[in-house]
Amino acid sequence: MSRFRSNLLISVLLLALLVSACQPEVVEVEKEVVVTQVVKEEVEVEVEKVVEVEKVVEVEKPTEDAIGFVDIAAGDPIHLAFMLPTTGGAAVYGTAASNAMEIAVKERGQIHGHDIAITGEDSQCSAEGGQTAAQKVAADPSILGVIGTTCSGAMTAAMSTISNAGLSIISPSNTSPALTDPSQTYMPGYYRTAHNDKFQGRMAAQFAIEELGATTAAAIHDGDPYTQGLAQVFVDVFAEHGGTVTAFEAVNKGDTDMRPVLTTVAADSPDVLFFPIFQPEGDFIAAQSAEVPGLENTTLFGADGLLVAPFPPSAGDASIGMYLSGPYLSGAAADAYQQKYLDHAGEPPPGPFGEHAYDGTHILMDAIEQVAIVNDDGSLRVGRQALRDAITATRNFAGITGKLSCADKGTDKGDCATG
Repeated sequence: MSRFRSNLLISVLLLALLVSACQPEVVEVEKEVVVTQVVKEEVEVEVEKVVEVEKVVEVEKPTEDAIGFVDIAAGDPIHLAFMLPTTGGAAVYGTAASNAMEIAVKERGQIHGHDIAITGEDSQCSAEGGQTAAQKVAADPSILGVIGTTCSGAMTAAMSTISNAGLSIISPSNTSPALTDPSQTYMPGYYRTAHNDKFQGRMAAQFAIEELGATTAAAIHDGDPYTQGLAQVFVDVFAEHGGTVTAFEAVNKGDTDMRPVLTTVAADSPDVLFFPIFQPEGDFIAAQSAEVPGLENTTLFGADGLLVAPFPPSAGDASIGMYLSGPYLSGAAADAYQQKYLDHAGEPPPGPFGEHAYDGTHILMDAIEQVAIVNDDGSLRVGRQALRDAITATRNFAGITGKLSCADKGTDKGDCATG
């Protein structure tokens, strides 16, 4: 089987995720933090000697930021937060990301002599969870930046609350194209280190045609911005490459009996069934497909929502021979991160995107370090707009997930990843 021409590779069922990169690097952003400036003047004296006289010139510190400052007293920690699922089927992603955040913060130690504290809210994997988490985070004026959310649906609901609060948020795993599109969901302060599903959906469709030899395909989503958006890109690109889309169906989150929708799909016996759905619904689709006549020769194809350790035992034999699209990272830095995670958590990462959270946390901390104004008493003042500007100015950040740049890409904003 030939290799993918991208960083987003298709994995044959649930191989352990490996990861790659180097040390963080962020472009320096100019800031006025100089308290004094020493000017040396040449003074001519009677014996025609030249001496140097030091003159101290006070430089005024910035007193304005378009969306305000966060003041951190001497001795107080810099406050970061996460909005990740800590309960429900998507909790494995939250565990991977929150541990990654803790690893990055531990490595950094301090910023300008201040410890870094982490608090978190359960955003679940739903609009309701995202909105509730956003309201709690936005209500705390000490929070400088956020890592989250895991699910695109949660971020869609949280976007306006987080942006209007002046917060900067970096998602490790949101992939919905709408989130970085200003004509749709995007609002200032939002960034992500995950790929855009414009990329993943295209790669998955091309793989189905070029590697699997598929000429017909069906897709199932659950109405979530992530699942529906990715499924739509897949069928659009599949058709663009000459394939025939036989069905584009939806289930509801919480459904357990997938036989009716699978029966509809089976009417045309497609070569491939693409269902970029999370657990547990994805488990039910995979397992129950074996019971539906007409799908005997259909190749099952999931996405990163099922790239988690609990999926194979839940789906059973139906998972054998399945394909999954998602981030595939390898190399020395990847191996090093896996060991860091094992040392920190006592077990391997339970799912993908922890590496993306690790990179995002370092980008956030680098930006804070760049723009923080250090006062004489050791206290800090951080401009919220200055922080956003510093993140946006990130160029060629050498992360585990690759080279990241957060500047605008065409019409998209906040897409730090290359895909």
